[in-house]
Order: sequence, then C-alpha cells, then structure tokens
Amino acid sequence: MTSATERDAEAVSQFVERFGGILADAGVPRMPARILVALLTTDAGKLTAAEIAERLQISPAAVSGAMRYLSTLQIVSREREPGSRRDVFRMRDNAWYQSTIRRDQMLVVIDEVLTEGIETLGPDSEAGKRLDETREFFRFMHHEILAMIDRWRVHREKWLAERDA
Repeated sequence: MTSATERDAEAVSQFVERFGGILADAGVPRMPARILVALLTTDAGKLTAAEIAERLQISPAAVSGAMRYLSTLQIVSREREPGSRRDVFRMRDNAWYQSTIRRDQMLVVIDEVLTEGIETLGPDSEAGKRLDETREFFRFMHHEILAMIDRWRVHREKWLAERDA
C-alpha cells in the first residue's frame, strides 16, 4: 500500500485530469468535475480554495464558481476550521447516495407534471400518448432507483464490514 508521502504527485495529477474528464464527458461541468476528483483524492477529503487552485493550476474565481455548483448539488460542503478564517471544502459523507436520492425525488415531481400534461393534452391524443409513455419510463426509473438504493444499503454494509475487518 502506498502512503500519502510516497505518492507520485504527477501520477495523482494525471488521474485527477483523467477521471475529471470522464465525469465531464458524462455531463458534469469540467471545472466542478476536476475539483470533485481533487477532493476525492485527498486522504482528508477536504481542501481550501487556495489548495484546490494550486493543485489544479486554476484561478480562485474558477474554484469559487465550481464550488457553488458542487454545493448546490450538495456533494461538497463549505466549512470553517476552528480558529481559522479560511473556508475548507469537504466531500459530504455518502455524497453519491444522497445525490441519487435527490434525483429520485425529482422523478416524483416529473411524474406529477407529466400527469398534468396528459390531462391537458388529452390521454388519447398523440401528444398525450407520448407524454404517457414518457411518464411510464420515469415511473419505471423511479421504481428501479428505489430498488437499487435498497440493494446499495445492503451491499455497502457488507462491503464496509469486509473492508474494515
């Protein structure tokens, strides 16, 4: 196992760029993706804005904008270290799980709006039928996400027990 002091800084930087690029290709804006991976690759799971700017060779303004985005998604939190005036950005515990839960909650809202649209357009109209199929897809996704979240909880408990044994 490699300790933090033995890590190859260039290899870590290349990993951050590679994984950040993959997240960007998946739809996460580029700068927030890079910052997210930078936070993931720290043992402490937290960095100041200055540390992020230095690691990624970006401007403080770029850090600020990206952190606003990540904070809105509730993937990172802004904290203040006791006795310091500097903000520290930290990965939230179970961030991916919480993000998935929020997306699932959005599916409920989508269902409600699509139901209104079907009623407005008429369920027998071609547009109403398209909306109905769209609603059914999102209902299916909602059901699958809930089942997946349940399976994740079981899997995570088992995985943590094995990892920490």
